[in-house]
Amino acid sequence: MSETPRLALDRLARRYDTGGGVDDVSLEVAPGELLALVGASGSGKTTTLRLVAGYEKPDSGRLRLNGTSIEKLPAEKRGFGMVFQHYALFPHLSVVQNVAFGLEARGVKKAERLRQAEAALSGVGLADKAGRPVQALSGGEQQRVALARALVISPPVLLLDEPLSNLDPTLRRSTRDELRAMLRRQGVTALFVTHDQEDAFAVADRVAFLHNGRLLQVGAPESLYDAPASRAVADFIGHASLMPAEFDGTHATLMRANQSVTVRAVAPAGLKGAALAVLRPEALCLNRAGANAPEGWHGRVLTRRFLGGTSAYHVNLADGFELEVLSDDRTFNDGDAVVVSVARTPVPLVAG
Repeated sequence: MSETPRLALDRLARRYDTGGGVDDVSLEVAPGELLALVGASGSGKTTTLRLVAGYEKPDSGRLRLNGTSIEKLPAEKRGFGMVFQHYALFPHLSVVQNVAFGLEARGVKKAERLRQAEAALSGVGLADKAGRPVQALSGGEQQRVALARALVISPPVLLLDEPLSNLDPTLRRSTRDELRAMLRRQGVTALFVTHDQEDAFAVADRVAFLHNGRLLQVGAPESLYDAPASRAVADFIGHASLMPAEFDGTHATLMRANQSVTVRAVAPAGLKGAALAVLRPEALCLNRAGANAPEGWHGRVLTRRFLGGTSAYHVNLADGFELEVLSDDRTFNDGDAVVVSVARTPVPLVAG
């Protein structure tokens, strides 16, 4: 990054006697950037967040805020805002009192902290709910109260730990859109931890993928999806079928069901020869078997799953290999003979 990062993790490591933790994690978060940490359970996401927050001390490595080392500072001296999975709101306090709590702990006088708390509530669209009991609010509104409480102290960095996981799917979608808009509007630098890649894609400018305590890839959501750097990234990000391929540097040849298909492909630097093609369901096309079918692999539909505007077909190729294909054609039925072809290139490749 050309500018000094707001937050920089430099080879942070923390390992536990019982296993787990993180090794050699280096990340930079620019001012105003929203960066999501994603990965499966046990990947090191929470450990990384706790190291940044100051709840854990690293075994090695540096942590810098605006260029200044802070890894030895206690959590309360870092001034970071925190939004927890369960919000941690006080049920006996009103909405505005919950938001003002952090200011009270910082010695701000009552009139001023209430003014600032009301302004923070206005910023998250809850100005009319200031006097209500916090338990009278919906889950999405409580999430916004927690966000206002974290933002009212004007933190240099906002840390969010699975803040959407307690919401139902419909509310989750609308709330994450609101969350991104609010953080964008206020220019907040944020580190967002989630196991849900849809949440990460919807909120973050960039995504960092952790696997077994190691940082495997960092980039825009599109780059992790369209050009995964490894099999672990391809397995976790999105849905894909991984098919053996032979790569010559520009094209990959995929052989299944006695049918060879050659397509344009893109691979991580240095990869050539044996590889795995990452076949996304929406990058494949389903056709009825017959003389006019395009080049592809023959098989039969196992199941169809209705998704609204599209259907997801599970196809068993003639040699037993299985593919998932998205199609807006709803007329295929279980058992239909079909040909699966590649509809979108270049096809991403990863090492096997």
